[in-house]
Amino acid sequence: MGSSDYRRVTAADADQVADFLAAESWPFHARDTVDPDRVRQLWRSGYYDSDGSCTFWILVDEERAGLIHLFDLKQDRPTFDLRLHQRFRGKGVGEHAVRWLTAYLFREFPALRRIEGTTRADNAAMCRLFLRCGFVKESHRRRAWSESVDAVGYAILREDWSSGTVTPIP
Repeated sequence: MGSSDYRRVTAADADQVADFLAAESWPFHARDTVDPDRVRQLWRSGYYDSDGSCTFWILVDEERAGLIHLFDLKQDRPTFDLRLHQRFRGKGVGEHAVRWLTAYLFREFPALRRIEGTTRADNAAMCRLFLRCGFVKESHRRRAWSESVDAVGYAILREDWSSGTVTPIP
């Protein structure tokens, strides 16, 4: 993996975001294909950039490798959506991105107590990534993703992040 950087997405990027998301399938997301017109509509509604959400490009050697969408920022436990182009998966880009977004959120939002993330139970790579980044598995919800797929929830506490420890579930 080359050097990673993160750049806030602006309104000028709306078409590029739509094209990026529509360019490939996302098998472990709620919708595996994305309609670019729907993305543009969501952009106009403030979904990707508002008081409660923001989005960043993941850049690897200046190339757009992925997107981080942070949301529920007005709450004390925000969450995120992480998407990487297939050719950047399995190369440490996702781990770097989750570590970056964790630091960003805890530094920029001092009142945050925790950060949450959810994925499909069959997304083994993301489940391992959460654990490597200090997140703890807190829930396993049967058939919560779809009729046949379970959802799993992970979180990291501010004090665990700042001390570099992991507090297990009692």
